[in-house]
Amino acid sequence: MPFRFINGPSSLPCVLLSEPGGSSAQVQLFGGQVVSWKNEQGEELLFKSSKATGKSPRPFKGGISFGNSGSSGHQGSSSSKFWSLDNCPLHLVPTGSPSSVDLILKPTENDIKTWPRSFELRIHVSLGPGKLTVVPQVKNTDSKSLSFTIVVHNYLSVSDISEVRVEGLETLDYLDNLLHRERFTDQADALTFDGEVDRIYLETQTNIAIIDHEKKRTFVLRKDGFPDAVVWNPWTKSLSDFGDNDYKQMVCVNSGAIAKPIILKPAEEWKGYQVLSTVSSSYCSGQLDPQMLLQWL
Repeated sequence: MPFRFINGPSSLPCVLLSEPGGSSAQVQLFGGQVVSWKNEQGEELLFKSSKATGKSPRPFKGGISFGNSGSSGHQGSSSSKFWSLDNCPLHLVPTGSPSSVDLILKPTENDIKTWPRSFELRIHVSLGPGKLTVVPQVKNTDSKSLSFTIVVHNYLSVSDISEVRVEGLETLDYLDNLLHRERFTDQADALTFDGEVDRIYLETQTNIAIIDHEKKRTFVLRKDGFPDAVVWNPWTKSLSDFGDNDYKQMVCVNSGAIAKPIILKPAEEWKGYQVLSTVSSSYCSGQLDPQMLLQWL
């Protein structure tokens, strides 16, 4: 069996994934949210808001979740629903028999009243040594075309946001959510943080590196099917579900298809793919040579 059930936050059912090296991940059925990812030393790699008390079943800022908003401060309706185990999991190429789980979400009658389209949203989550893979799939089960946007929100735990740099977005155009999505071109050699950031980067590369100098650790985000990337940190902005100092220990670097909605004809499917991996060094990406990255993935 690739997983087992445990009680997660608010005693809600979670799937526990583990692998022989000692790393683990927890996927909560409520919201289809990855609420924990720990490395071989038991260190938590995902951020969780200090106001996520676990006293009630509601989505919280943190982990890895799914939405349809181009701003990381917002999640979609899928984050407030219970997902089911998928009896028809995605057929993926085996990668050393990783621990994995497949979930599915279908719209209810109430959902169809407010948004009259029928669809199936599936997610595959698998854990391997030093990496976590997430594969979302959308199928149009309606008789009419389906148009949607999708974002995988990755809340990453960092030591100090002021010591973090994001590489792989240089010279790209982005939409600034803080300026009504005005379009700019990134001129810096890397993205660093000294204030609030909320950007949608367009036509991004396959690989993005998030370098945490203090922890001497780099997250590498590898994605396919997601042309956009969202980078968000609220800095000192007051948020109802965020602690005053939470911004110091987190950064969101998300995979997305936002600027140009995906359109599916009846019975058509769309599939995205992302892998988060960690490199235990102060690795600097340079030009993010894919051959170099493959040594760690």
